[in-house]
Amino acid sequence: MKTVNLSYPLSQDIAREYAHPQVVAIGQFDGVHLGHASVISSAVRQARQAGVPAAVMTFHPHPKDVMKKGDYDGNLTPLHEKQLLLQELGVETLYVVEFNDAFSHVSPFNFVEGMLFPLQIHTAVVGFDFRFGHKGEGNADMLRELGQTKMLVETIPPFLLGGEKVSSSVIRQALQSGDLVQVNHLLGRNYRLRGTVIDGDKRGRTIGFPTANLSLTDRFVVPAKGVYAVMTLYQGNWIPGVMNVGVKPTFNEGKIAPSYEVHLFDFDEEIYGEILTVELVHYIRDERKFNSIPELVAQITADAEQAKKLLQ
Repeated sequence: MKTVNLSYPLSQDIAREYAHPQVVAIGQFDGVHLGHASVISSAVRQARQAGVPAAVMTFHPHPKDVMKKGDYDGNLTPLHEKQLLLQELGVETLYVVEFNDAFSHVSPFNFVEGMLFPLQIHTAVVGFDFRFGHKGEGNADMLRELGQTKMLVETIPPFLLGGEKVSSSVIRQALQSGDLVQVNHLLGRNYRLRGTVIDGDKRGRTIGFPTANLSLTDRFVVPAKGVYAVMTLYQGNWIPGVMNVGVKPTFNEGKIAPSYEVHLFDFDEEIYGEILTVELVHYIRDERKFNSIPELVAQITADAEQAKKLLQ
């Protein structure tokens, strides 16, 4: 999959290089959850039928971040994760549109004229709740009107599980409340974090549970504080383990920013500076303060044993 960075309006050079009949799914697609996958898969399927490339157009940074919406708390799938997932869905080109304050004021008409028409889009595929243009004035019906005879528009209905619409906001709420079963069910896969291994306080090694301390590579949505059974990708191999997300209250007073510590089972390598991808598979328990180190060690031992059983 090729990633192409775009800015509004398209330059003539970009238009010349990428202007060709293509089917493009348009949306933020944060999470690339089952609902998003239904939109993107429809675009890929139509592209195959028409014998043209399948593309996705998304926006970066997240519009809510740029516009300082109060409920923005990070990405479910930062751009790097989104790229991997879209490639798995068969997308051939990812258009990443720079979202800034100036772009937020572009009208629906100008977006279509200055961004979509120059790419010679054959069909634009969008979700039923798609909004675009200044203050979200445009919707799927307006996109169809503006497309006229130059561009077809297909609207995909909501994707339902158990009668409920799958949405990024529901996933965020479930993740922050510790309902990992719901999160992974709606995503259609395990939620992932990605981070670089950094120096920590090395306390885990002294109590028999060495950990890899992660500095997240992107602004992910922070999951509920607690202990998780995880699978960690390192040099092409998935390694089972247990992860603590939180402030380690047994040792820290008044700390607010969470840390991410992964204990990998049957693993003893120096991996400082390595980038790890961690899949959160099961939520084991919430984070709590212990009265003594032996009490903490006993609980960590129990957590590790439970994680091993869950990950078998």
